[in-house]
Amino acid sequence: MDVLSFRDYCLSLPLTEESTPFDETTLVYKIGGKMYACADMIDFGWVAVKCDPDEAIRLREQYEEIGPAYHFNKTHWNGIRTAGDLPDAFIREQ
Repeated sequence: MDVLSFRDYCLSLPLTEESTPFDETTLVYKIGGKMYACADMIDFGWVAVKCDPDEAIRLREQYEEIGPAYHFNKTHWNGIRTAGDLPDAFIREQ
């Protein structure tokens, strides 16, 4: 998956808003003012996605490309490596 595919998918979701509140390269996606995904435009090696706490743990145990999201609440956020073996459809589902 590349950053443009990720961006296009997020913006295709109803009511999604895109912003760059942290710096000029970090894309943030929100619905109703609540952030659900975040990624760097330049270094698109990881995507941070909000996740149910129980599901987050299960996914981390099942896939080596998924771990706690850096700089986010580890209970509610997973980091997904975009250059790993996970299919793009799986990443979009998260």
